[in-house]
Amino acid sequence: MPNAKLPTVVLVHGAFADGSSWNGVVEKLTHQGYPVVAPANPLRGLRTDAAYLKDVLAGIEGPVVLAGHSYGGSVITEAAAGNENVKALVYAAAFLPDEGESAAELSGKYPGSTLGETLKEVPTSLPDGSEVTDLYIDQDKFHGQFAADVPATTAQQMAVSQRPITSAALEAGAGAAAWKSVPSWALLTTEDRNIPVAAQRFMADRAKARTVTLDASHAVSVSKPEAVARLIDDAARSLG
Repeated sequence: MPNAKLPTVVLVHGAFADGSSWNGVVEKLTHQGYPVVAPANPLRGLRTDAAYLKDVLAGIEGPVVLAGHSYGGSVITEAAAGNENVKALVYAAAFLPDEGESAAELSGKYPGSTLGETLKEVPTSLPDGSEVTDLYIDQDKFHGQFAADVPATTAQQMAVSQRPITSAALEAGAGAAAWKSVPSWALLTTEDRNIPVAAQRFMADRAKARTVTLDASHAVSVSKPEAVARLIDDAARSLG
């Protein structure tokens, strides 16, 4: 049963994934008694995605440990700004942008990302009628690009069910950087083909985040859920 004395853990997925990518982490945390929420990140635009997460956070009473994977890191960085209930930020193979920086800019800051050559573009429309470009990872390339250390059958299921992100979301500059005022933790993935580990380390060092480094793919919440849950637990325990 969730422990009312423990902070609520909010898990925010990134691009090409959905809330199920946290399933293994959720299992570990709930077993330890943490209340956990894993909302669906819209992946439509950084401003609107962060606004949605702010609304989710507003509905949670008490302290929050906010964790993000991949582009989810950009979303939590903006959404947590000014929210006194967010006591810790945890980044798992994620972006920690400064104000004005985009995910696309940061992923290309150091060599090593091969994401661009695996993407498939699909023009689509938003509810207001505006035209956008949805990005998917080619299903045949998903395993090697996104989840190389995940079993092939699982990776295939992830590829089929992946949720697209708009190109505009990846290109939008952050409007705030909550890590400047909120203690941060970061899990760095050395075998990451989406966000090179050098870029992850640059962002984590700049944020003075407490870091753990793993030999893992970008899909670390799926392949190494124990390590991700352990880092979140460490962040939560630091709150006393």
